[in-house]
Amino acid sequence: MRGRQTETFRWGAMQRTYKTVPYALGDARGMNEQPLRFDTKIAVLLREDLESWQRLNVTAFLVSGLGTTVPEVIGEPYEDADQVPYLPMFRQPVLVFQGTKEVLTAAHGRALARALPRAVFTSDLFATGNDRDNRAAVRAVPTRELDLVGLAVYGPRNAVDKTLKGARLHP
Repeated sequence: MRGRQTETFRWGAMQRTYKTVPYALGDARGMNEQPLRFDTKIAVLLREDLESWQRLNVTAFLVSGLGTTVPEVIGEPYEDADQVPYLPMFRQPVLVFQGTKEVLTAAHGRALARALPRAVFTSDLFATGNDRDNRAAVRAVPTRELDLVGLAVYGPRNAVDKTLKGARLHP
């Protein structure tokens, strides 16, 4: 594709190819440069029994929490060729995983033990309609009794990988 450069990201045994923004004309980037590899990972773990609309909704809510509290995950603002500005987005891919309720509960415990930045989405939040009620619904349940349907974590690649042990990439 004209004006696009592909970069390969390697996460353990996985390999994915992502499109990046076009480089400016005259960019000195060499063709032999090694693929960009991040020291950190953004991951979302979803409970496997969610409906499609729920998966999308939960993912959007979860990553919004990381973007607001971990500023280093956010890249620079975008601008098109006509100089129309757009909001900045994550500077690295977000990997989405799925697992059973038990895998999600175990991952939550490991995220807490590792003190990773995290966001949670519980089944109770499907019945609320605003942020105030969402926070109250989470606050009303002890940590070990949260009925988790989603978890987002950010941190060093190795720590996130260990936290998500037992999860598999979302199809």
